[in-house]
Amino acid sequence: MDAMLKRLETIHQRYEELNDLLVSEEVIANPREMTRLAKEQASLKQQDEAYLQLSQLLKHIEQAEIMKKEEDHELREMAEMELEELLPKKEKLVEHIELLLIPRDPNDDHNVIMEIRGAAGGDEANIFAGDLYRMYCRYAEIMGWKVEVMEANESEAGGFALISFMVKGEDVYKHLKFESGSHRVQRVPKTETQGRIHTSTATVLVLPEAEETDIEIDPADLTIETHRASGAGGQHINKTDSAVRIVHLPTGITVNCQDGRSQHANRETAMRLIRARVYEEYQRRKEEEEGAQRRAKIGTGDRSEKIRTYNYPQNRVTDHRIGFTVNQLDRIMEGKLQDVIEALLQEEQRQKMTGESHAHL
Repeated sequence: MDAMLKRLETIHQRYEELNDLLVSEEVIANPREMTRLAKEQASLKQQDEAYLQLSQLLKHIEQAEIMKKEEDHELREMAEMELEELLPKKEKLVEHIELLLIPRDPNDDHNVIMEIRGAAGGDEANIFAGDLYRMYCRYAEIMGWKVEVMEANESEAGGFALISFMVKGEDVYKHLKFESGSHRVQRVPKTETQGRIHTSTATVLVLPEAEETDIEIDPADLTIETHRASGAGGQHINKTDSAVRIVHLPTGITVNCQDGRSQHANRETAMRLIRARVYEEYQRRKEEEEGAQRRAKIGTGDRSEKIRTYNYPQNRVTDHRIGFTVNQLDRIMEGKLQDVIEALLQEEQRQKMTGESHAHL
């Protein structure tokens, strides 16, 4: 309890300090710094409110304990009644604070950039990549988020060899961060005449969108080239240098965008992608230096890691990291992912509370 109070006091002091900083002339004159500090303050608001509630409650309990020692019988009785009401309140509030003090992933409130690729299984893998894309679009609709396609490489048989898209809304990364990895499907492909079940995979990569306040990229570290877009895309596609390729020299990260209607649109998309990828790479290096397991973490978020199997004949979905199975594949593919995601969030919370930072499930 003492350790908790100490942490809450530190948070309260920082919250008050941020109040002063946000009205200082120096910060008002610097919009980027103002955004950063306002974000930090917003992230401490709940803890600060809980601290003030707890301080008040502890004062009342202390007063009731003193009253309990009075000689007056009625006063003692009143104190007993008050304590009967206050102590369970305190217990409930302490439990709530314990959850609030679990370190929050700083990227949880970010929008995300998702990339789905057809992997092993040829046409069927690309078709499945398309199914996953539709599943995430429907989930986003349920959650009240917006989806914006950034890059799409359609497959002739249907689906996508690659599709990149942004999902915007509240706490998007928090809910989608566990989707990175290899998704495996078991079903009879439409092209299969013998009715045999095939196994194919599609990979998903989820990156938190990096805002300019998260990472500053030196323009001198970038090489930006324009070239003619290739592939299908109608009459206009090869007449102008509308495609944009950006290389971030310090990391070697390259992005190439050609799906936008103009060079300006492609450049904007490419910059958003390069910022997200460079941010993710720097986060990864930082965590490696600190000896921390990536994503604290239910799995590594690595593309090659097999995270989930979608078995059509048995209408079953299994998340291998937490041993979660549900016989409602049809509902899942309609975007009703809440049960799976809730189970992953609960496991993340359990690991953080028990300090299992090196878990790889």
